[in-house]
Amino acid sequence: MPEQPTEWQRIIAHADMDAFYASVEQLDDPKLRGRPVLVGPRSGRGVVLTASYEARPFKVGSAMPMMKALRRCPMAVVVPPRFERYTELSERVMDVFRDFSPKVEPLSLDEAFLDMTGASHIFGPPIAMAKKLKQAVFEATGGLTVSVGVAQTKYVAKVASGYAKPSGLTIVHPSLAVAWLAPQSIARLWGAGPKTQDRMRAFGYTTIGAVANADPELLKEQLGSAGLHFYELANARDPRRVESSRRAHSMGSERTLETDVVEAEDIQRHLRRSADRIARRLRGKGILASGVCVRLKTADFKLLTRQCTLANPTDVADVLFDTGCRLLGRFQHKGPFRLVGLAAHALSRPSEPKQLDLLASDPAKRDLEVVMDQVAERFGHNGLRRARDVGHMLVSESTPNLDFVSE
Repeated sequence: MPEQPTEWQRIIAHADMDAFYASVEQLDDPKLRGRPVLVGPRSGRGVVLTASYEARPFKVGSAMPMMKALRRCPMAVVVPPRFERYTELSERVMDVFRDFSPKVEPLSLDEAFLDMTGASHIFGPPIAMAKKLKQAVFEATGGLTVSVGVAQTKYVAKVASGYAKPSGLTIVHPSLAVAWLAPQSIARLWGAGPKTQDRMRAFGYTTIGAVANADPELLKEQLGSAGLHFYELANARDPRRVESSRRAHSMGSERTLETDVVEAEDIQRHLRRSADRIARRLRGKGILASGVCVRLKTADFKLLTRQCTLANPTDVADVLFDTGCRLLGRFQHKGPFRLVGLAAHALSRPSEPKQLDLLASDPAKRDLEVVMDQVAERFGHNGLRRARDVGHMLVSESTPNLDFVSE
């Protein structure tokens, strides 16, 4: 599309890694390249976290039950997730993004918005920016590809990044954004889930252009306030800014279990492992948590949460664990539960490194956990395990929540 950089009021890029987890596995193991790969636990309860592009023609994708995916693609190679490795590469990618812009808003481990406004004198016009960004990610990760969309708004940039995957590059000039969106499905409207899409089709809206040309008052009558929201998006209007402060809202660790749990002792065992993992990540990044949240998912997939604020910020697993155990008493549901999770939120950096010890409820416990960190770094996270964890199987390792920190 023709570009006239001087006409851009804002230049927003959305960068989305291509089949990130599966691509990392193929990067690290050449034998997996060119083969259909499913990342996730091979279990009756496991779900696909990511499917490689070789597997996607068989209509398999993330969040699909693993057994269903294997029925559709029986030749697929199932690879267990390695979140430490994904996080390591994600941090490299985010560092690259920050080399291009001080305003980076991560949405997950593998995608982020970048505000490139005013950077034309450094990187050139939007297409040059995108090409340089893609090349920098490829070099920093040793061969991973990223799809990049550039537009004047966050919404159009996000749609653009998914337009030509994998390794896509799509520039949508502001003057062409409405026309570019028009023929695309309403499924690409930000916030339109399957039920909303069904309602919109029932009213005759199948393309974004149909929404853009509709009477906004009629849309409001048909869809409520969401109708006006979709009308604005369809007309390429989105005032939202790139918010770099979005990072580090929480760090979490949750597990889907091979067998449902009911007893408090069994739930606590999983909370303990989550607390250990989260505290290790907090210490590794020099962050303190002021809040704790426990997440339980019932056998019928209902998600329940309870949270509280700590008296003092902490990075000590024992504090996170003890707080999580107290929160268990606030749940009225008796189970059984198929998922147990713990999260630390209200994250911040201490003003001075020594403040960590002052805030720890028991400095000796923190010292012990630091030693455990060192063992884990040298021998892996299973190099030193609590006796209570031995013999207890998990469907998958911890699934981290958003884990990015503003420097």
